[in-house]
Amino acid sequence: MSKFSQNPARVVLLDRQTLPADITFRAFSFPPELVQFDHTRPEEVADRIRDADVVITNKVPVRGTAIAGASNLRLVAVAATGTDVVDIPGCTERGIAVSNIRNYAVNTVPEHTFSLILALRRSLVACRESVRAGRWQESGQFCYFDYPIRDLSGATLGIIGDGVLARSVADLGRAFGMKVLFAEYKGSKGMGPLYTPFNEVLRVSDIITLHSPLMPSTRNMVSSAEFALMAQRPLLINTARGGLVDEAALEAALRKGLISGAGFDVVTCEPPEGDHALMRLLDLPNFILTPHVAWASREAVQTLVDQLIDNVEAFERGEPANLVAA
Repeated sequence: MSKFSQNPARVVLLDRQTLPADITFRAFSFPPELVQFDHTRPEEVADRIRDADVVITNKVPVRGTAIAGASNLRLVAVAATGTDVVDIPGCTERGIAVSNIRNYAVNTVPEHTFSLILALRRSLVACRESVRAGRWQESGQFCYFDYPIRDLSGATLGIIGDGVLARSVADLGRAFGMKVLFAEYKGSKGMGPLYTPFNEVLRVSDIITLHSPLMPSTRNMVSSAEFALMAQRPLLINTARGGLVDEAALEAALRKGLISGAGFDVVTCEPPEGDHALMRLLDLPNFILTPHVAWASREAVQTLVDQLIDNVEAFERGEPANLVAA
């Protein structure tokens, strides 16, 4: 028997345009009334989900006031791993299940992480721009040495985070011949022999990459004090969450030379305003900002969408999967 209160069940997708247009949404195994919106503003959520059995959201917040008015709502299916856009306690209080997507980005995020690392470690963007500006002809010889180029082999890779993506990044690092260190959680001690103290990772790493969730304990976990500990002037890479790094402190650290470069795919506010700290860094040859696309290889997004539909179908059968609240 279906878990939904209506036949057909009303399924509302709030932000279809956050997923590529060419990704295939297969038909559900049950015949729903599917309503899709390209975008939904926060003030539109309550009205759009009022009669829904299922709400699908990627980035549109589904908060308590909207949930309270949706008497038929049984499932909020998040089209992402992070569920901070959903009022989890509010859903739990009303018996509304919340599901998310898991392990779909195990290739795409580590590959994007190393794309940033390689581009910065070998000054690819700076070299390309200098060629466009005529520097090669100006040099009068077969090459020139305006920008630093460093190998990965033998370098120390410090990883903050220890989930599946962090472990995949570690595997790639080892394949490049890097020494890999997993940092203890900031403020923790005695996590075992597989971990290195947080401050020690900051001190000895040539490259530091973040793969942590954003929580109160991890917000701004890299700020001015942490940059001051980075004795190796490392690259700093963030393909995880905006807010893990104090962005004003990052701007200062990069301009002061406390780090040798930074590659970010995430920002606290997306899209950032034109005068945002990270936008002000775009003139620097050792900074790369990409528009939150580390997750978005075609293969990964198709896996995400397939799992999203699986989650809704499993709930409809009475066999819920990937629940974060029930």
